[in-house]
Amino acid sequence: MASVVESKKSCSVNPLKMSQPLGATLAFLGLDSCMPVMHGSQGCTSFGLVLLVRHFKEAIPLQTTAMNEVTTILGGYENIEAALVNIQKRAAPKIIAICSTGLTETKGDDVTGFLVTTRKRKPELSDTEIVYVSTPDYLGSFEDGFKHAVTGIVRTLVKPLPVKHDQITLLPGCHLSPSDIDELRDTVEAFGLSVIVLPDISGSLDGHIPPDWRGTTLGGTTLDQIRAAGASAFTIGVGEQTREGALALQTIAGTPFEVFERLTGLEVNDRFLQRLAELSGKPVPAKYRRQRSQLLDAMLDGHFYTGGVKVAIGAEPDLLLAVGSLLHEMGAELRCCVSTTKSPAHALLPAEQVVVGDLEDLERGAVGCDLLITHSHGRQAAERLKMPFLRIGFPVFDRIGNSHRCNVGYRGTMNLIFEIANLMLDNIKHHHAHDWPLTPEALRAATSAPIAPTTQPTLAPASA
Repeated sequence: MASVVESKKSCSVNPLKMSQPLGATLAFLGLDSCMPVMHGSQGCTSFGLVLLVRHFKEAIPLQTTAMNEVTTILGGYENIEAALVNIQKRAAPKIIAICSTGLTETKGDDVTGFLVTTRKRKPELSDTEIVYVSTPDYLGSFEDGFKHAVTGIVRTLVKPLPVKHDQITLLPGCHLSPSDIDELRDTVEAFGLSVIVLPDISGSLDGHIPPDWRGTTLGGTTLDQIRAAGASAFTIGVGEQTREGALALQTIAGTPFEVFERLTGLEVNDRFLQRLAELSGKPVPAKYRRQRSQLLDAMLDGHFYTGGVKVAIGAEPDLLLAVGSLLHEMGAELRCCVSTTKSPAHALLPAEQVVVGDLEDLERGAVGCDLLITHSHGRQAAERLKMPFLRIGFPVFDRIGNSHRCNVGYRGTMNLIFEIANLMLDNIKHHHAHDWPLTPEALRAATSAPIAPTTQPTLAPASA
């Protein structure tokens, strides 16, 4: 159980965390025919838009209420009304999703009251669902914004319905990629269950060429599917951040739930498949038994390069837990862990301490480590430390294929093990280029002897 320590610096030198409005926007992008709107200045929206485009390499629909000095002082009602009417007229979305920013939260705009007044004044908006969530960017982090957005969607659009015993609702965390969601959907459907994914970025941000252009999101959870979530017999959440949304579904529709702290690793996926078998009344399909055996072999092969490795990792809480726990199971030592916000997930992390801080804290703590793990903004630190660097989380803008990177399930866990092990193997090769390929004896010597400026791992006993 890790203790949580907050960085006491006067300011963030090199930020690790992204803002709440950006996290909420990602959740809204997982809804079909939706237009996300940031209630704030044009600059706030533009900054978030750039990060989303660079990470997903896709066109991102995102609008703003374009607040300025005058409207901020006098109040943003007219800006919200104008934005809603213009969006409805030009893009005709089925859902308009609004998230606040630090600017309007500091002013204290009563957005809920604004929306009631706008509904009365503008009857043309009657066929459009409007979701609002409060996400000040001076509090919380990317994960918090995503969490609050999912909860807001549930509370606004879900109503109780007669239960369908073969239908479940899957609440993915913001740390899951479109490919992760596809993997989980396929797993659930392999048991003969139907699944509603909320939100579903695998339909809208999976890197496909759309057949048409609408100006809104193309793909994702439809409005009908969101409403149908009230009929699900069970809710499965992935990550502690989904607990709030699962509780909201339970309160509204009485749906029982289970939150899996992660689905990267062996034991957690065993529990996941066992739960699906119980819900469906069917045995685990043979292909997953085969995949489990392959994962065990991958863990056996990979632990030679991860055992004893000292790791510095900076990520949102649920991603930190998922990747950090797997590394611990593979024999690595979590020497430095930095996160963005407080979370119950930190209590489950197999490390001595989690620092709620920034990339400067991560770089200082990474001195003497063998591997640095964080998003793309950590690349300069890895270069200065001359350390192998694994990019995870959001944003990753100096690599392509982020939508198709899968790190959940047996296969996804195996992929991550191979990625980390090969990264460490490349580092060994770099420092022993003169006598590569190494003999087994030389490999053992390389992994047990210090290699400046980092220390390489010693062999750990095989444990599968």
